[in-house]
Amino acid sequence: MTDAVAPGGTVGILGGGQLGRMLAIAAAQLGLKAHVYAPEADPPAADVARCTRGAWDDAGALRAFAGAVDVVTYEFENVPAAVVDALEPLVPVRPGRKALAVAQDRVTEKRFLNRIGVATAPFAPVDDAESLAAALERVGTPAILKTRRFGYDGKGQARIAGDGDAPGALAAMGGAPAVLEGLIRFSREISVIAARGADGAVACFDPGENVHEDGILRSTTVPAGCDAATAAAAKEIAARILAALDYVGVIGVEFFETDSRALLVNEIAPRVHNTGHWTIEATANDQFRQHVKAVCLWPLGDPARHADAVMENLIGDEALDWARLSAAPGTALHLYGKAEMRPGRKMGHTTRLRAIAAPSSSL
Repeated sequence: MTDAVAPGGTVGILGGGQLGRMLAIAAAQLGLKAHVYAPEADPPAADVARCTRGAWDDAGALRAFAGAVDVVTYEFENVPAAVVDALEPLVPVRPGRKALAVAQDRVTEKRFLNRIGVATAPFAPVDDAESLAAALERVGTPAILKTRRFGYDGKGQARIAGDGDAPGALAAMGGAPAVLEGLIRFSREISVIAARGADGAVACFDPGENVHEDGILRSTTVPAGCDAATAAAAKEIAARILAALDYVGVIGVEFFETDSRALLVNEIAPRVHNTGHWTIEATANDQFRQHVKAVCLWPLGDPARHADAVMENLIGDEALDWARLSAAPGTALHLYGKAEMRPGRKMGHTTRLRAIAAPSSSL
């Protein structure tokens, strides 16, 4: 504990979106300060934390930011690697650069997972029409073509039902390096939010079951519909990934559960995660507090769940229903303070609690 960031210290957060906002709130609950670095003029996290507004390539602003904080973390995985390179000699950055390098490229991520014995959908890298034809021969159809970097919430993706769809899908990538993934028949998608401390201790929250609409997460329900053995296997896989990355902090791991109850990892997110928002109301140590504790070198908190929960995202103008949602029984309303409301944008979420139906277990 001699290197821990004690209460009164400052957590630096790269990125000022809703995840940075909730991390800053969690830091305050633990007696810590938060300082956000973001390029946007009016990021949501600036409402609740000190904010440095600077470009990602502003070396002077980054040095000043590093001098004002005790540790740095990030709220999204597309922080430029050069930013971490500039900060690491000046201040601890947790999780480290390896996790970003793996998660920022879908091909790198899947190769990493396969190398440590974690199953994924079949895949092949794609750079042009010739490599797409070879990938289709290997992976087959139906499949989905995705940009290797920067895609989220269904963006940067095109489905290929047959060879005739290939030219249009490739054009949709706009010349960006891509990956072809086989479409998996699955009974459900689940995710595990897991934390690892610098001492190697791991704490996993119970798996949640996710529903997507138009590529955007609609809801997460806990407990998931998988059986106890599958839930335990998902936690074990998450722990294996954390160890292989020598990770410190919270990670989100998304799985497909097939009809035969096999688990395939869809993707990993080296940060707090939308599918873990239910933990704010349904646990004593939610994912945001857990992440702050981990990166500040505090002991991890107990991830046990004390209630069943359904988290639902508020997308676009659904947030205009805030008055009704605020009064809904058993419902917690979270609004993210975003100035611009537009279709497909996550503006907030709700979490509905109910009495726990069965004991939960933690890794």
